[in-house]
Amino acid sequence: MNAQNTSAGILSALMACTGGAMMVITAAQRLELTTAALVSWLFIVYVFGGGLNLWLTLHFKIPFAGAHSITAAAFLSTSAMQVSLPELVGSYLMAGAIIAVLGLTGIFNKLLELIPRPLIDAMLAGLILHYVVDIVPVFQQSPLVAGLAILGFFLTPRLSKALPPLLGVLVFGLIGLFIVYRFPEAVPIPFSLPQFVVPQFSAANLLSLALPLAILVISNDLAVALAALKKNGFDPPANKTIVASGIGTVMASFFGGQALNIGGMMTALCSSEEAGEKSQRYKAAIVSSVLVILFGLFSWKLIVLIQMLPGYFIALLTGFSLVGVLLGSLQSAFKETQFKYSVLFAFVISIANVSFFGISSAVWSLLIGALAAKLLKEGNEKVRSV
Repeated sequence: MNAQNTSAGILSALMACTGGAMMVITAAQRLELTTAALVSWLFIVYVFGGGLNLWLTLHFKIPFAGAHSITAAAFLSTSAMQVSLPELVGSYLMAGAIIAVLGLTGIFNKLLELIPRPLIDAMLAGLILHYVVDIVPVFQQSPLVAGLAILGFFLTPRLSKALPPLLGVLVFGLIGLFIVYRFPEAVPIPFSLPQFVVPQFSAANLLSLALPLAILVISNDLAVALAALKKNGFDPPANKTIVASGIGTVMASFFGGQALNIGGMMTALCSSEEAGEKSQRYKAAIVSSVLVILFGLFSWKLIVLIQMLPGYFIALLTGFSLVGVLLGSLQSAFKETQFKYSVLFAFVISIANVSFFGISSAVWSLLIGALAAKLLKEGNEKVRSV
């Protein structure tokens, strides 16, 4: 180990253990899950998600890093309302099976080509826009906390480019909380092993939840990770990686986890020049995976601390954790001049978050966007889907 791959691994883990954890907690609250179900969710996606990436890294000597899909958690918190836990588990299981089958058959690239990447990015941007917009009301609820948080967001990268802006939001925001907020007494949560849930299946959930989940995991996590590895000179086993993520998602589903997969941005960081010499970069992924596993093991303790935080502070952290994803999705969605109205339709429909005939707005945004592109003859030139 050296300073470069160790620091890259720590920063990679921070991506999952800050914004990723907040996203899961926010989703669990919106889905009205019990505390035991939340503990099970966090335990399974971090312990087993970190374990999956650790195994892949050691087996292939390639820097795979990740835990679960943050974008999938964001999708669930806006599109899975009024769905019971067994139905959620059934949707996760179907999504994992879809991912595994696509990996086994080797046709996932061809399938993604049917949906232009700008439409997927527009859908994702619409889904997470709500979370970023929720940052604004925090300035009314607590101007000092919000002001210090945004100061940390801009100041931290100036202090060191190696530090993620979200770390500044967390540290400076907590300073503001200690000044103006009276923390409630901590309520201990007993440790519990992951809860096994019997899944329930329905055709409606296959269309509204499972398919969008599979698309998000493949396009925004797996495809990004594989592309980053190739860009940095590695030759990852694409199909085996996809199959492993699919099987991992199936296993996690029985305990309430939405996905186990290779992380896009986490893998990009651990495989980049910032992680040191190419032959040693896999060690950054080892550091990242070990820290992610430790976070999952002690997540039942960390939930106590997180629940002591006011709702507006969690909204603040969640929003800032998705700023980068939103910016990247918007840039990718609207930079293609071939797609104009179709991308706009997909974006607006996704923002509306209204279901028709039991099908979520995410699916409608893709269907109507693709139909508009076809009718308006947009995207006649080949557009890279991943």
